[in-house]
Amino acid sequence: MSHTVTPASAPAGTHWVLTLSCPDRPGIVHAVAGLLAEHGGNITESQQFGDPLSGLFFMRVQVTSSATYDELAAALAPVAERFALQWSLDVAGRPVRTLVMGSTAAHCLNDLAFRQRSEALPVDLVAVVSNHTSLEPLAQFYGIPFHHVPVTAATKADAEARLLALVEELDVELVVLARYMQILSDDLCRRLAGRVINIHHSFLPSFKGARPYAQAHDRGVKLIGATAHYVTGDLDEGPIIEQDVERVDHTRAVEDLVALGQDVERRALARAVRWHAEHRVLLDGHRTIVFR
Repeated sequence: MSHTVTPASAPAGTHWVLTLSCPDRPGIVHAVAGLLAEHGGNITESQQFGDPLSGLFFMRVQVTSSATYDELAAALAPVAERFALQWSLDVAGRPVRTLVMGSTAAHCLNDLAFRQRSEALPVDLVAVVSNHTSLEPLAQFYGIPFHHVPVTAATKADAEARLLALVEELDVELVVLARYMQILSDDLCRRLAGRVINIHHSFLPSFKGARPYAQAHDRGVKLIGATAHYVTGDLDEGPIIEQDVERVDHTRAVEDLVALGQDVERRALARAVRWHAEHRVLLDGHRTIVFR
């Protein structure tokens, strides 16, 4: 069982979001809806999906209830044991404590910070970490603490230890790689599994690694894209959350693709971060189930 601890003092009539996965079998929806009803729950949104490939069932429910977290968790316990549920319960709309990592490109960081301020993106940007100092003025503009953590081959282990210390110190729930041009170690990826989202400036699985727009231009592509995915130890192979594309033609130079691509990157990353923060993304092996 896994769950996000929510404030014990959540007021009566709290809007909760419950997500779960388990082996698919009859009776899951009935059992979950029943226990919520028994605790005065009014379901406002419900989505479910049974994956025939993995044999797993996935569900996301938003419910208003006067029950406390502890009461709902206690009620879920026998159902979780009966159906082998993996579940999460949180206050709907609670800002997720988020650390953004970048290098020199500012467009993704700027977009996330702007959306948090103007569009109620449900994240709390608690820190910006960068291996350069280029993003410090932008972080200061938005009032986000900036941490310069240089990375070289000799200092990579120390830099990752500093990152983990910040994650612990700041109670970070989500790490966003907003064009952070460093590869995370396998150990770090394992320790933060399911908690790191990367934006890759390419329509994965094509054009992996460095200079994807130059690769795409060389192949004469008609669509350029960006991919937001969870980070794993396999470079650019993590479960995909969102992708977006822009149509191009032979008249476009590499520089044009880069400029257009930055806008695609912003859109794809913002949607992936929002869906993660709203508990709409559930892992299904090397795939994701996204309840939009």
